[in-house]
Amino acid sequence: MNRYEGLAWQSIPHLLEDCATRYGKRPAIVDGGHSITYAELRERVMAAARGLASLDVTPGDRVAIWAPNGWQWIVAALAVQANGAAIIPLNTRFRADEIGYILCKARPRLVILSRHFLDTDYVAILDQACAGGERIPAVTLDDATPGKGVTWSDLHERASGVAEAVILSRIAALTPDAVSDIMFTSGTTGYPKGVIGRHGQSLRAFHRFGLDSDFRFGEERHLIVNPFFHGLGYKLGWLMSMMFGATVYPLALFDPGKMLEIVARERITILPGPPTIFQALLDHPDRPKLDLSSLRICMTGSTILPPALINRIRVELGFEIILAGYGLTECTVLATITRPGDDVATICETSGRAVPDVEVIIADERGNPLSPGEIGEIRVRGYNVMDGYFEDPEATAAALTTDGWLRTGDLGSLDGDGNLRIHGRLKDMYIVGGFNTYPAEIENMMLAHPDIAEIAIIGVPDERLGEVGMAFIVPGRPDHASADEITAWAKERMANYKVPRAIRFMASLPKNASGKILKIRLRELARELELEGRP
Repeated sequence: MNRYEGLAWQSIPHLLEDCATRYGKRPAIVDGGHSITYAELRERVMAAARGLASLDVTPGDRVAIWAPNGWQWIVAALAVQANGAAIIPLNTRFRADEIGYILCKARPRLVILSRHFLDTDYVAILDQACAGGERIPAVTLDDATPGKGVTWSDLHERASGVAEAVILSRIAALTPDAVSDIMFTSGTTGYPKGVIGRHGQSLRAFHRFGLDSDFRFGEERHLIVNPFFHGLGYKLGWLMSMMFGATVYPLALFDPGKMLEIVARERITILPGPPTIFQALLDHPDRPKLDLSSLRICMTGSTILPPALINRIRVELGFEIILAGYGLTECTVLATITRPGDDVATICETSGRAVPDVEVIIADERGNPLSPGEIGEIRVRGYNVMDGYFEDPEATAAALTTDGWLRTGDLGSLDGDGNLRIHGRLKDMYIVGGFNTYPAEIENMMLAHPDIAEIAIIGVPDERLGEVGMAFIVPGRPDHASADEITAWAKERMANYKVPRAIRFMASLPKNASGKILKIRLRELARELELEGRP
């Protein structure tokens, strides 16, 4: 089968051209008081694309985007892709060490970034990340930054120096196999890995997903709080919305009161998010006072959903369709999904069935498929699976089998109807408030602290965030830093969700005969401490 059989558009910029023709006067983005039609979106993208071309962005290049959700993020991404370049979305919570590693690995032509977000000076962090090396040129999305790069306004002024025909020729040359993005995902080896994504993969996967999920052309209004630096906010968010001529309402920060107000005022029809978001909306005191009857489609993610919560989402928020799914960045964040009409048990207990033209199996240690009900590793094969990690053949060989199966590292089982149940993780990953969190990466970073000789991190239950990190530390000296001091040190160097919420000092870590840390013992200890009411 052709990898892109039935593809509606050759590339994401081709999609934009089509949208401008079909939905020209319809709002594409409403960001606060800023409304942009599809025709205006194309104009802004072409101007930004010409400005980027004047800064020597060319086909095959890479451009990093480091900013919160907003209309400029979308315009910037489309402008980069219109030049035949790939975007590298950067996590807005990352600190200098994390950003520095990715920039060194990916070598982007430039960075498009916000000046400030969450009381953080991104330009200062970029300077710190590039210390000792060549500074990467920057384009700031907001206020002027003298001597640090060009501003968004400067970029548009530079557009006059490049003819629109240059951009149109670059769009015409794009094929479905062209690289659209490199999404860096944390890995169990301790360093982020860049997943290479192609235009055709995302366009085919999410167009079909929307068709199967009853998205309506030219009618939907999609409120997106999932961050654009993640596939759920980018691909399942604004990109899929474009395919259906939907209006996107980006939110930079989760605020349940504000979300409810936007839903009521703007008559939002589609609302994605982890279960914690819907719980917060349901429990907000303003919710019963507002008309939320426009809500139609709820999209939530790969975790067990309490039936009581699903019933409340149906009855109190009024959703007609509730979709639950499973996927990884390595397979375009989409492998399985429930369907409209599935019963509550299927939605609550499973992550649905494989998306069309994609295979999902449960494999034993040798890669042989297991029977329904048996637990093993979840493996995925199809057009949506990455070709590999950016400039990392060893990690690619570890993740992909010679016959095309993606080893997810997650444990699951399939029922007789092909519905996937998640049973845990072969890898140590845990989820903090919707963010995938990998202990190996955090352990590697925290070993830089002079007082930490050994460290092991596990995920432990948390009522508010689902899971949080608990660190077991063997100190490097008797008069070592306190837990609070180590926590403060970590907060300066990594995203807040990665910082362990509890620290336990140990004389030694439990290990097997080969010296491997026995995290199962640490989980047992964590449960004992919880029962004793000790931190």
